[in-house]
Amino acid sequence: MLPTTIALVSDFFHPNVGGVESHIYMLGANLIQRGHRVIAITHAHPPDRVGVRWLMPSLKVYYIPFPTIASSATLPNFFTFLPYLRTIVLREGVKLIHGHAGLSSLAHEGILHAHLMGVRTVFTDHSLFGFDDAASILTNKLLEGALRNVDAVICVSNTGRENTVLRARIPPQSVYVIPNALVAEQFKPAPMLAPTDVVTIVVLSRLAYRKGIDLLVATAPRICKLFPNVRFLVGGDGPKLIDLLQMREKNQLQDRIELLGSVPHSNVRDVLVQGSIFLNTSLTEAFGIAIVEAACAGLYVVSTRVGGVPEILPEDMISFANPDEDDVIRAMSEAIAIVSQGKHDPHRAHEFIKGFYDWASVAERTERVYEAVFETEPYDFWTRMYRTLDIGRFVGPIYAIILLVDCLFFMFLKWLMPECDLDKVEMHWDQGQFVRLAERYRAKTQAELQDDMKGQSISTQC
Repeated sequence: MLPTTIALVSDFFHPNVGGVESHIYMLGANLIQRGHRVIAITHAHPPDRVGVRWLMPSLKVYYIPFPTIASSATLPNFFTFLPYLRTIVLREGVKLIHGHAGLSSLAHEGILHAHLMGVRTVFTDHSLFGFDDAASILTNKLLEGALRNVDAVICVSNTGRENTVLRARIPPQSVYVIPNALVAEQFKPAPMLAPTDVVTIVVLSRLAYRKGIDLLVATAPRICKLFPNVRFLVGGDGPKLIDLLQMREKNQLQDRIELLGSVPHSNVRDVLVQGSIFLNTSLTEAFGIAIVEAACAGLYVVSTRVGGVPEILPEDMISFANPDEDDVIRAMSEAIAIVSQGKHDPHRAHEFIKGFYDWASVAERTERVYEAVFETEPYDFWTRMYRTLDIGRFVGPIYAIILLVDCLFFMFLKWLMPECDLDKVEMHWDQGQFVRLAERYRAKTQAELQDDMKGQSISTQC
């Protein structure tokens, strides 16, 4: 694929920390290594993260001055993003917009506006959603409207693919599966130490309902009672932290359940290598990057059998449980026996993850999706309008009106701010400079790259 300019659009990006944020950053960095120009577009992070910043290795980030409403997501508005996006696309010469996350309003709106400027679109869905509660129904309709005219969709697991196809009612042949990845060198197992009778169970998670923290609260005291040599190491923060504190106090387990609070990503490996078993009690999970990180660090994994988790690891590296107390305790008993008898090889697990979940491979497969998109013909206006009306008897006309108003607003912006009046970014890659940047990137650890994300201010503002 010839080098092109790609815009990664999402509400979820650094300086926030999370799976989607890290995915976007690492994908952008590896696409740059493959010769593409990559920019990221996200919302502002007051008081100082507004305008344009640069992250290693030469990733340009536009922080649009939009406030957030909840969980780092902006309010869906459909139209106010268009003036910013049009200016950025024309200045940077963007040829493809890649939106991320089903709950990101900016990603949905970027896909909506892209076709007006002849820009191709790809969307990556990172989560699973249900079909029967009010929040899921609303989210699914918003996603269906956004993906009705997208060129291609990427999911992080086969289960996620099936979920997205059903939720958004899109053709399965336009949906690809590309898993997450990690920097394996940052999750090396601990050196072999003298055998010990103590078995440490590590939990690293957002302490929220969908992560199954209620299940952890119910099972941890029972596991401690059954296995006197077991201790828990719990890292993370969230609304369920108070439940964990109350459980520990009620059962007088202060000496066996240690709560670490929020753990920076640069310290995750240091926490993981203190344990032998990683416990994941999620009620829904599209992929589970924390599970991959734990396995890479040499831990045996116990997880609920939900979402895309069964696709991640081979059977000899993980024990599955149904999301109920008794089955979690059964799976944990099995894992404790395996670890205590020395049947799990941490270094073998690390080598498997290192060879299978690699960012260079993810970037190459994503590039093939881009290439397939550019080989297809884009939808014309009337095709887009027809596909939009097909969403539903009530929602279809609403989205069609939004699409029509969007086109009229775009024509007004073309008259108000002609393209010829916009300054264009001139970018001439010097091959030697590119090689030096790539070598600097490869030489850095992920922790150092996280420090580089503070970026530098420049005078250009969005």
